[in-house]
Amino acid sequence: MGELLHRDGWRKAFTVAEMVDKWERLVGEVEQGYSHTIHEYTNDLYSRNWLWEASGLLHDFVVQDWTPRLMALDNRFTAATIADDGAALSHFHKLREPDWWWWRRYPRNLTGPLGKSLRDAGATGSAPEAN
Repeated sequence: MGELLHRDGWRKAFTVAEMVDKWERLVGEVEQGYSHTIHEYTNDLYSRNWLWEASGLLHDFVVQDWTPRLMALDNRFTAATIADDGAALSHFHKLREPDWWWWRRYPRNLTGPLGKSLRDAGATGSAPEAN
C-alpha cells in the first residue's frame, strides 16, 4: 500500500505506523504551541492526507487496528485548533479536498513564525503571554 502511494507521488513508501506517528507528533506540537513556519506546518499536515488516502487502500483489519488511535489523535487536534473553513491557511496553501477537515482548522495557540503568519492572515487564536 505504501508503494502504491509512492507511485502516486509520495516521496517514499511510508508505513501506516510512520504516518500515524508523524500525525501524533504534529498534534502534540499543536497542543503545546507549534513553533515552526507556515511552510513546515502545511508540510506536516500532509501526514494526515496520506492517512486519508491510505485508508481506502488498506485491508479492513488494518483500518480497524489503527482507527481508535487515529480517532483519538483527530479529537485532540480538533480540541487544539479553531475551525475557520480554511480561511487562514488558504492564504498559504491551496485547499483541494473538501473532506480534508484538518486543512480547515488552525492552532488555538498561535506561537512563533506560524502564529505570526496566521494572525497576519486573519486568524484570531490566542497569542502566548510574554514573560
